[in-house]
Amino acid sequence: MIHKFIFLPLISFLLSYFLTGIFKKIAIKFNILDFPDKRKVHKIATPLLGGLSIYFSILFIFLLNFSDFKFLSLVMLASSIILILGLIDDIKGLSANLRLLVQVFCAFIVISVERISFLPKNFFLDFLEVIITLIWIVGITNAYNYLDGLDGLAAGSFIINSFFLFLILLFSKQFNLALFFLIFLFASFGFLPYNFKKAKIFLGDSGSTFLGFLLASIVLFGNWAEDNLVKISIPVLILGVPIFDMIFTTITRIMNKKIHNISEWLSYASKDHFHHSLVDLGLSKYEAVIFIYLINIFLGISAIMVSNDKANEAILSFCSVFIIFLLLSILILVGRRHKSGWKIE
Repeated sequence: MIHKFIFLPLISFLLSYFLTGIFKKIAIKFNILDFPDKRKVHKIATPLLGGLSIYFSILFIFLLNFSDFKFLSLVMLASSIILILGLIDDIKGLSANLRLLVQVFCAFIVISVERISFLPKNFFLDFLEVIITLIWIVGITNAYNYLDGLDGLAAGSFIINSFFLFLILLFSKQFNLALFFLIFLFASFGFLPYNFKKAKIFLGDSGSTFLGFLLASIVLFGNWAEDNLVKISIPVLILGVPIFDMIFTTITRIMNKKIHNISEWLSYASKDHFHHSLVDLGLSKYEAVIFIYLINIFLGISAIMVSNDKANEAILSFCSVFIIFLLLSILILVGRRHKSGWKIE
């Protein structure tokens, strides 16, 4: 088993690194580019399709080691549909309603084999768990898409998130799932050199939604703790940054009457995300990415500390994290007011 933890991640890294260069050339040849506009921070047209290198690297290892990963077959199927959906959106553009419909359909494919489970067993509570799982998968899928706004941010955050999930799985001897996370992590590492600081290629919607969907789905298969509250809190803590960005951005857009329904929520694009706000506060793009990396690391360490605790400790950790994000929210809002000319008398 040890040799698999060495060679399979290494193969996924090398394959992803090699394929990223190829997909960069393909994107340029067929003009599959992300062109700059007032809603984006990059200044030159940049190839998309970077997510395909991660996908095919994972798919290759998945098929190569199918006996260990067979339990994730439907997850890989649903994730493949998400990737294809994003690819079509990158090339031609799709309506928000269609994207949401397909995401919900794919989420139900995953729910058919695994879901969030923490409530007593009866029909109503089972149905409630299905709805919570649906919101979790679709929410994290789009949260990672939102996070893909600065060079290296989404892929780097994903690597950090996956690393801490991998550690908890390894410590609890869930080796097959831990190995899959490690492969996933190293495949993303193969892409990152092309994307970090002055990106040569982007993930594209295909890559960012694929990362978010697959991560949100495979998290459901892990036994994160014995206590139900702790079991739920660990993935939420580790994925705290994309969750915070999604919630904070959604609330501020609703308050400012920028969005009025789910379709507008999916399709609305603006430079009002967490990472954009950090740049507005005076950080460089590179510094903002590193700042968010550090928050991800803090949240990952918090999750490891909670993993062997009881519900009371999990609640205290949530409270401390909530206060940190509340302080960040206040700083962001004050920064926005100053930018718009608001002054303290």
